Amino acid sequence: MQTVLCMKWGTRYGVDFVNRLWSMVQRNTQRPTRMICYTDDPKGVATGVLTRPLPPINIPQRVSFLGWRKLSLFQYPLDDIEGEALFLDLDLVVTGPIDEFFDYAPGHYVAIDNWSQPGGGVGNTSVFRYRAGEHKHVFDDFNSDPEAILGKWRISQQYMSGVIPGMKFWPTPWCLSFKHTLLPRWPLNYFVDAKLPPDARVVAFTGKPDPDDALVGRWPELNFRQRLYKHVQPTPWIGEHWR
Repeated sequence: MQTVLCMKWGTRYGVDFVNRLWSMVQRNTQRPTRMICYTDDPKGVATGVLTRPLPPINIPQRVSFLGWRKLSLFQYPLDDIEGEALFLDLDLVVTGPIDEFFDYAPGHYVAIDNWSQPGGGVGNTSVFRYRAGEHKHVFDDFNSDPEAILGKWRISQQYMSGVIPGMKFWPTPWCLSFKHTLLPRWPLNYFVDAKLPPDARVVAFTGKPDPDDALVGRWPELNFRQRLYKHVQPTPWIGEHWR
């Protein structure tokens, strides 16, 4: 049984993001697969998704809404999770088969070569895989003294990349960034929509726009200056996959 994990806390992403993710996972796996959603509000989550409370973690309030909360998944034991577990962010679109994510570089922690720091040794955690019980120091060290970790590492992705030995990166065509790799550069983004490469398996929507925004050609929360260069055309392929 393959295990896919996701997390939902706060109000930025509604329950529909969880349910769409589960639907996409089901369409793009051929093996028995379960999805566990760790959340502070399980109301409305699809019947087929296992919901569990957010794992306990000693996290300062000022960063409790950021990606640092993902570190809680590295505690062991954690419920009945054993073997390889694949984490998927809610703000992504699954566009191709994902079973091979469980097979690639067996035994290693695998993440995305961060699009904004290519070659810099930083793993983006929109999609990552780890083996339960390994690298539990990632959680233990943070949980015992979070301020020491926060004082040394600016973001959780840098911390994880810096303390997990043997990190591997997914093949580049598998995981793409809508904003960093698919969206045409200014001024073409005003006239050309983002194209989906045939080998893409996951498209991440870091920051804004989210999938529902890009689908209809909307880029919210922009000031006057940003409106001059931040623009997205309606993107039909999102609707084909994000459902």
